[in-house]
Amino acid sequence: MLSTVTASEPAEPAPARDPHRPARLLQAERDALLPILHRTPDRAFDRPTACPGWSVRDVLAHCAAALSRVAAGNLHAFTPALNELDVAKRREWPLTDILAELSAGYQEAGKAIACAGGKLDVIALGEWLHGGDIRDALGEPLAYASDGFEDACALLCDWTRHEAIPLVKAHIPGSTLTLGVAKQDRAPATLHTTRPAMMRLFAGRPTDSSDYQLTGATAAELIVF
Repeated sequence: MLSTVTASEPAEPAPARDPHRPARLLQAERDALLPILHRTPDRAFDRPTACPGWSVRDVLAHCAAALSRVAAGNLHAFTPALNELDVAKRREWPLTDILAELSAGYQEAGKAIACAGGKLDVIALGEWLHGGDIRDALGEPLAYASDGFEDACALLCDWTRHEAIPLVKAHIPGSTLTLGVAKQDRAPATLHTTRPAMMRLFAGRPTDSSDYQLTGATAAELIVF
Protein backbone atom coordinates (compact mmCIF):
# COMPACT_ATOMS: atom_id res chain seq x y z
CA MET A 1 0.00 0.00 0.00
CA LEU A 2 1.24 3.47 -0.82
CA SER A 3 2.05 5.75 2.07
CA THR A 4 0.04 8.95 2.19
CA VAL A 5 1.98 12.16 1.79
CA THR A 6 0.98 15.75 1.35
CA ALA A 7 0.92 16.89 -2.26
CA SER A 8 4.23 18.40 -3.33
CA GLU A 9 5.89 17.37 -0.06
CA PRO A 10 9.65 16.87 -0.59
CA ALA A 11 10.71 13.23 -0.40
CA GLU A 12 13.56 14.19 1.91
CA PRO A 13 15.08 17.44 3.14
CA ALA A 14 16.90 19.29 0.41
CA PRO A 15 20.66 19.59 1.03
CA ALA A 16 21.98 23.00 1.97
CA ARG A 17 22.70 25.20 -1.03
CA ASP A 18 26.32 25.59 -2.02
CA PRO A 19 26.51 29.23 -3.21
CA HIS A 20 29.77 28.52 -5.04
CA ARG A 21 28.35 25.66 -7.13
CA PRO A 22 27.00 27.74 -10.05
CA ALA A 23 30.27 29.64 -10.49
CA ARG A 24 32.22 26.40 -10.26
CA LEU A 25 30.03 24.84 -12.96
CA LEU A 26 30.40 27.86 -15.23
CA GLN A 27 34.17 27.82 -14.82
CA ALA A 28 34.29 24.12 -15.63
CA GLU A 29 32.26 24.73 -18.76
CA ARG A 30 34.45 27.66 -19.80
CA ASP A 31 37.62 25.63 -19.38
CA ALA A 32 36.24 22.65 -21.31
CA LEU A 33 34.14 24.23 -24.06
CA LEU A 34 36.12 27.26 -25.21
CA PRO A 35 39.13 25.23 -26.43
CA ILE A 36 36.71 23.16 -28.51
CA LEU A 37 35.13 26.28 -29.99
CA HIS A 38 38.48 27.88 -30.82
CA ARG A 39 39.52 24.86 -32.89
CA THR A 40 36.13 24.41 -34.60
CA PRO A 41 35.98 25.45 -38.29
CA ASP A 42 33.81 28.51 -38.90
CA ARG A 43 31.36 26.62 -41.13
CA ALA A 44 30.53 24.22 -38.29
CA PHE A 45 28.95 27.04 -36.29
CA ASP A 46 26.07 26.99 -38.77
CA ARG A 47 25.08 23.43 -37.85
CA PRO A 48 21.57 22.99 -36.40
CA THR A 49 21.16 22.12 -32.73
CA ALA A 50 18.49 20.49 -30.57
CA CYS A 51 17.15 24.01 -29.93
CA PRO A 52 14.53 24.55 -32.68
CA GLY A 53 15.61 27.14 -35.24
CA TRP A 54 18.97 27.82 -33.63
CA SER A 55 22.40 27.01 -35.01
CA VAL A 56 25.49 26.41 -32.89
CA ARG A 57 26.32 30.09 -33.30
CA ASP A 58 22.81 31.07 -32.15
CA VAL A 59 23.02 28.93 -29.02
CA LEU A 60 26.38 30.49 -28.19
CA ALA A 61 24.91 33.96 -28.71
CA HIS A 62 22.03 33.12 -26.36
CA CYS A 63 24.44 31.80 -23.73
CA ALA A 64 26.65 34.87 -24.01
CA ALA A 65 23.69 37.24 -23.82
CA ALA A 66 22.18 35.51 -20.79
CA LEU A 67 25.44 35.57 -18.85
CA SER A 68 26.04 39.21 -19.74
CA ARG A 69 22.58 40.10 -18.46
CA VAL A 70 23.19 38.23 -15.21
CA ALA A 71 26.58 39.86 -14.67
CA ALA A 72 25.18 43.35 -15.37
CA GLY A 73 22.00 42.84 -13.35
CA ASN A 74 19.99 43.49 -16.51
CA LEU A 75 17.70 40.48 -16.43
CA HIS A 76 14.60 39.88 -18.47
CA ALA A 77 12.11 37.01 -18.30
CA PHE A 78 14.15 34.77 -20.64
CA THR A 79 11.07 33.87 -22.65
CA PRO A 80 11.60 32.37 -26.13
CA ALA A 81 10.69 35.69 -27.73
CA LEU A 82 13.08 37.73 -25.60
CA ASN A 83 15.83 35.17 -26.03
CA GLU A 84 15.39 35.35 -29.78
CA LEU A 85 15.76 39.13 -29.67
CA ASP A 86 19.09 38.74 -27.88
CA VAL A 87 20.24 36.22 -30.47
CA ALA A 88 19.03 38.30 -33.42
CA LYS A 89 21.00 41.29 -32.14
CA ARG A 90 24.18 39.23 -32.23
CA ARG A 91 23.73 37.69 -35.69
CA GLU A 92 25.67 40.59 -37.20
CA TRP A 93 28.51 40.26 -34.70
CA PRO A 94 31.81 38.64 -35.66
CA LEU A 95 32.06 35.18 -34.15
CA THR A 96 35.11 36.27 -32.20
CA ASP A 97 33.01 38.90 -30.40
CA ILE A 98 30.41 36.32 -29.39
CA LEU A 99 33.08 34.00 -28.03
CA ALA A 100 34.71 36.86 -26.15
CA GLU A 101 31.39 37.83 -24.57
CA LEU A 102 30.75 34.19 -23.67
CA SER A 103 34.17 33.79 -22.07
CA ALA A 104 33.74 36.94 -19.99
CA GLY A 105 30.24 35.89 -19.00
CA TYR A 106 31.40 32.52 -17.71
CA GLN A 107 33.81 34.33 -15.41
CA GLU A 108 31.69 37.30 -14.35
CA ALA A 109 28.18 35.87 -13.88
CA GLY A 110 29.10 33.45 -11.10
CA LYS A 111 29.37 36.11 -8.42
CA ALA A 112 25.96 37.58 -9.26
CA ILE A 113 24.38 34.13 -9.23
CA ALA A 114 25.97 33.31 -5.86
CA CYS A 115 24.59 36.52 -4.36
CA ALA A 116 21.05 35.89 -5.65
CA GLY A 117 20.28 33.35 -2.94
CA GLY A 118 19.46 30.50 -5.32
CA LYS A 119 17.05 32.34 -7.60
CA LEU A 120 19.50 32.31 -10.52
CA ASP A 121 21.23 28.97 -9.95
CA VAL A 122 19.26 27.40 -12.78
CA ILE A 123 20.96 29.74 -15.26
CA ALA A 124 24.28 28.01 -14.62
CA LEU A 125 22.61 24.66 -15.21
CA GLY A 126 21.03 25.97 -18.41
CA GLU A 127 24.40 27.17 -19.66
CA TRP A 128 25.93 23.78 -19.00
CA LEU A 129 23.07 22.01 -20.79
CA HIS A 130 23.48 24.31 -23.78
CA GLY A 131 27.12 23.25 -23.78
CA GLY A 132 25.74 19.75 -24.30
CA ASP A 133 23.63 21.02 -27.21
CA ILE A 134 26.76 22.49 -28.79
CA ARG A 135 28.91 19.40 -28.28
CA ASP A 136 26.12 17.23 -29.67
CA ALA A 137 25.77 19.37 -32.80
CA LEU A 138 29.53 19.42 -33.36
CA GLY A 139 29.93 15.68 -32.86
CA GLU A 140 32.14 16.22 -29.81
CA PRO A 141 32.35 13.68 -26.97
CA LEU A 142 30.77 14.09 -23.54
CA ALA A 143 27.64 15.89 -24.72
CA TYR A 144 25.47 16.30 -21.59
CA ALA A 145 28.13 14.53 -19.50
CA SER A 146 31.06 16.95 -19.56
CA ASP A 147 33.18 18.39 -16.76
CA GLY A 148 31.05 19.65 -13.90
CA PHE A 149 28.50 16.83 -14.24
CA GLU A 150 28.17 16.33 -10.47
CA ASP A 151 27.51 20.03 -9.86
CA ALA A 152 25.01 19.98 -12.73
CA CYS A 153 23.24 17.03 -11.09
CA ALA A 154 22.93 18.90 -7.80
CA LEU A 155 21.45 21.93 -9.56
CA LEU A 156 19.11 19.68 -11.53
CA CYS A 157 17.84 18.09 -8.30
CA ASP A 158 17.15 21.56 -6.90
CA TRP A 159 15.35 22.67 -10.06
CA THR A 160 13.14 19.58 -10.26
CA ARG A 161 12.02 20.26 -6.70
CA HIS A 162 11.29 23.88 -7.64
CA GLU A 163 9.28 22.70 -10.65
CA ALA A 164 7.58 20.03 -8.48
CA ILE A 165 7.82 17.19 -10.97
CA PRO A 166 6.78 13.75 -9.69
CA LEU A 167 9.32 12.07 -7.44
CA VAL A 168 11.90 10.09 -9.43
CA LYS A 169 14.71 7.82 -8.26
CA ALA A 170 17.26 8.06 -11.05
CA HIS A 171 19.89 5.33 -11.18
CA ILE A 172 22.91 6.28 -13.26
CA PRO A 173 26.39 4.73 -13.29
CA GLY A 174 27.99 5.48 -9.95
CA SER A 175 25.06 7.11 -8.15
CA THR A 176 21.35 7.33 -7.45
CA LEU A 177 19.64 10.73 -7.50
CA THR A 178 16.34 11.79 -5.97
CA LEU A 179 14.59 14.32 -8.16
CA GLY A 180 11.23 16.07 -7.88
CA VAL A 181 8.77 15.93 -5.01
CA ALA A 182 6.45 13.31 -3.59
CA LYS A 183 2.88 13.43 -4.82
CA GLN A 184 -0.16 12.31 -2.84
CA ASP A 185 -1.01 8.64 -3.42
CA ARG A 186 1.70 8.24 -6.04
CA ALA A 187 4.70 5.98 -5.70
CA PRO A 188 8.11 7.28 -6.78
CA ALA A 189 9.01 6.70 -10.40
CA THR A 190 12.19 4.81 -11.22
CA LEU A 191 14.64 5.70 -13.96
CA HIS A 192 17.60 3.57 -15.06
CA THR A 193 19.74 5.31 -17.63
CA THR A 194 23.10 6.72 -18.63
CA ARG A 195 24.48 10.05 -17.46
CA PRO A 196 23.90 11.93 -20.76
CA ALA A 197 20.49 10.36 -21.36
CA MET A 198 19.29 11.49 -17.94
CA MET A 199 20.25 15.07 -18.73
CA ARG A 200 18.62 14.83 -22.15
CA LEU A 201 15.37 13.62 -20.63
CA PHE A 202 15.07 16.35 -18.02
CA ALA A 203 16.16 19.01 -20.50
CA GLY A 204 13.57 17.89 -23.05
CA ARG A 205 16.18 16.99 -25.65
CA PRO A 206 15.69 14.11 -28.12
CA THR A 207 16.51 10.86 -26.33
CA ASP A 208 16.62 7.36 -27.75
CA SER A 209 14.09 5.19 -25.90
CA SER A 210 16.64 2.37 -25.82
CA ASP A 211 18.87 4.52 -23.60
CA TYR A 212 16.60 4.48 -20.57
CA GLN A 213 14.02 2.50 -18.61
CA LEU A 214 11.36 4.61 -16.89
CA THR A 215 8.54 3.24 -14.75
CA GLY A 216 5.90 5.14 -12.80
CA ALA A 217 6.05 8.31 -14.91
CA THR A 218 6.21 9.44 -18.52
CA ALA A 219 9.19 11.10 -20.14
CA ALA A 220 7.07 14.20 -20.71
CA GLU A 221 6.53 14.57 -16.95
CA LEU A 222 10.29 14.84 -16.37
CA ILE A 223 10.92 17.83 -18.64
CA VAL A 224 11.88 20.95 -16.68
CA PHE A 225 13.29 23.12 -19.50
